[in-house]
Amino acid sequence: MFLYYIAMSQLETMPGMTTGQDTSALAPAGRACDVAGQQRHSSDEAGMAYETIKVAIGADRVGILTLNRPEVRNAMNTQMMTELRDCFAGFYVDHDAALCLVLTGAEGAFCSGGDLRERKGMTDATWRRQHAIVEQMVRAIHDCPIPIIAAVNGPAYAGGMELALAADFIYAAQSARFALTEVTLGILPGACGTQNLPRAVGVRRAKELILTGGPFSAEEACAWGMVNKVCPDAALITEVMATARRIAGHAPISVRQAKKALDRAIDLDRTTGYAFEIEAYNRTVGTEDRQEGINAFNEKRKPKYQGR
Repeated sequence: MFLYYIAMSQLETMPGMTTGQDTSALAPAGRACDVAGQQRHSSDEAGMAYETIKVAIGADRVGILTLNRPEVRNAMNTQMMTELRDCFAGFYVDHDAALCLVLTGAEGAFCSGGDLRERKGMTDATWRRQHAIVEQMVRAIHDCPIPIIAAVNGPAYAGGMELALAADFIYAAQSARFALTEVTLGILPGACGTQNLPRAVGVRRAKELILTGGPFSAEEACAWGMVNKVCPDAALITEVMATARRIAGHAPISVRQAKKALDRAIDLDRTTGYAFEIEAYNRTVGTEDRQEGINAFNEKRKPKYQGR
């Protein structure tokens, strides 16, 4: 019952109810940046002055988050981990800032994992402090109410593959390669890889991939159920954006509620999960968007959703 209570508490508030929720997003160092109700086109315009990631939200309300350390194949250093954590925490606070998010990498690589040059010589205490940021980052991604599509445009190794797995689903370029290499370095996946991978490919396949640390192709990842679609390299972003815009065109509350219900599908037994689904469903019944969807269908026109 306790798990069910926690799940219920994460549902959308009905229109007209108060949540006490602020309409600002969290910027680095805890600074607030007002993005509510505005169409932003870059991280600078939105007050998110990140250095290792780029954030661009277009007029279509699709946000593109680009890992931006191409000189090291977008390896995650402490700063990038912190900025990713703060960025996704900001979207949790202001979930109206975008309707769908695309996570990708700069210049032909998705993410090669943690920056091992930064980690060389780290004390145990410093390593643990850094990993606490990783844990916060992963939780912020998992808790993000906005759908996230990982557009894997190149190598996604170790923490980079775990970053992709933390998204809601993955589209990959034909040239993309994946691997969880942590066991070859004396550690193990620590960004939820041991949890997210078996949920995608099954426990036996996940054991093989994690315990060998070997690489595999985008086609193999798709055949095993980890990747939703493999695209020609040049067409990846076009394909991802088409899907993102389709999601962004639906009623925002319905999309967020459906995502929450689906996130509980594996964690709860069917009876409890269905109860959560009904609670999520009921949050959409009293919305203006629900009425707009029915009216638009009957009037044979495209609906104009307002997110309320």
